[in-house]
Amino acid sequence: MNIPKVLTKIFFYLSVLLTFCTAQLFADEKETITFKAEDGLEITADLYIAHKLSQPFIILFHQAGWSRGEYLEIAPKLNEMGFNCMAVDQRSGGGVNDIENETYKRAVKEKKETDYLSAYVDLESAVKFAKANYAKEKILVWGSSYSAALVLKLAGEMPGLINGVLSFAPGEYFAGLGKSDTYISNAAMNIKCPVFITSAKNEKENWKNIYDVIPGDNKFSFVPETKGNHGSRALWEKFDDSNDYWMEVSSFLKLFTNEDI
Repeated sequence: MNIPKVLTKIFFYLSVLLTFCTAQLFADEKETITFKAEDGLEITADLYIAHKLSQPFIILFHQAGWSRGEYLEIAPKLNEMGFNCMAVDQRSGGGVNDIENETYKRAVKEKKETDYLSAYVDLESAVKFAKANYAKEKILVWGSSYSAALVLKLAGEMPGLINGVLSFAPGEYFAGLGKSDTYISNAAMNIKCPVFITSAKNEKENWKNIYDVIPGDNKFSFVPETKGNHGSRALWEKFDDSNDYWMEVSSFLKLFTNEDI
């Protein structure tokens, strides 16, 4: 038995337990807001401000068919780690955890497109809005499934604004929308900031080529030994292997804060 490794895991799990117990304190900080996308569509988001605005700011984007509700459990834990957050409803979505996607409903009402690529303007607009109002220093973008791919594209196209990326189950998902099978990889070649990519165990081949083209050594990945889960829900407490994901996420986030995680 590797005693040091076992002790490291024990101490980490104890710290995660403490984080989970205190996260509810930060859940009360949530405020639902709206802002305009560049094409005029009103976007709904949940704002989790628990620290001074000079602290790192994470923008959280949900997976297909879902809403900002994907982060009801995750965002307060990120607050406890020292980050301010904003969970965004993109126009391509639906609902999850009893939270409906208000942006999607408005897009349908206004007869706007709601496919994955149409949501890209929401990501761009969210970054600019956060920078103008809440993120005085570092901005990280965090995506799940289709938005995990789009945040990599975003980082490649907005290197001056984005300081870090967390991508949960990305892939070249846009061939059916008229894009090439290297659409995300082409943008990822231009990423300058630290990147973390993870997924379920059987999804690695979906993102391996994307990961390989990201330049430099400041990139990190995690493939669980267990089956794992698709997207950011891999961090939900109800999954037995969620702590394994949290350990890797926490290690990556230490690049952006001096606080103990």
